[in-house]
Amino acid sequence: MSTKKLYGLIGFPLTHSFSEKYFSEKFEKENIKDSTYKLFPIQDLDELPDLIKSHPELMGLNVTIPYKIKIIPFLTKLDDKASEIEAVNVIKKTPKGDWIGFNSDYYGFLSTLYLFGDAQFWANRSALVFGTGGSAKAIQAVLRDLNISWKSISRNQTENSILYTELDDSEIQNSTLLINCTPLGMFPDVESSALINYKMLNEQHVVIDLVYNPPQTKFLRLAGEHGAKTQNGLHMLVSQAEKAWEIWNS
Repeated sequence: MSTKKLYGLIGFPLTHSFSEKYFSEKFEKENIKDSTYKLFPIQDLDELPDLIKSHPELMGLNVTIPYKIKIIPFLTKLDDKASEIEAVNVIKKTPKGDWIGFNSDYYGFLSTLYLFGDAQFWANRSALVFGTGGSAKAIQAVLRDLNISWKSISRNQTENSILYTELDDSEIQNSTLLINCTPLGMFPDVESSALINYKMLNEQHVVIDLVYNPPQTKFLRLAGEHGAKTQNGLHMLVSQAEKAWEIWNS
């Protein structure tokens, strides 16, 4: 009897993850009998080689917070899009036993933007991106490809970002796309949100939160109260999960 192919998720902590439930239901619904999916909450990436060694049936992994950037040195190579983004959220084992990095967040976010309009609809707009981690890097690549200019906002100033306190009202008003790429507002910390002047938002704004638990974060609720169109991270999550499955099986 052949061993089932194993897929999984690495990150820490993984209490917020929907991946195991999603893939288990997918395998059942689509009658995929040769595959299984598990969570691997590892506190340090140095545990990864042993994890791979002890699970020879492991074919692919999703990668989440805080390892989307840190995982790159552990990989044999990156595909072109992951290399451009400099962040990875899917890794795949080759028949030789090498591990290659991909980024399916890019496709998940692109799919989310297309819920509101096509490339022409988005071209020449301005965006505000809250956060500077691995997810934010994928979002920035999508914005670049759609010709959307953006500014990164962070709690800690970096070369390519400004502080929340430096963000003025006119920038909020003129940036008609706002994206939260931080864990702010994620369960159980549901009362936190980006500290901005929500009164500057109106029906011209599209506000997207990559958080999906709770379905409506404080960020989305406050934006919606001022007329903005809102979208949580569930669509992106499902889209990137399907892209990951496509990568593992191509």
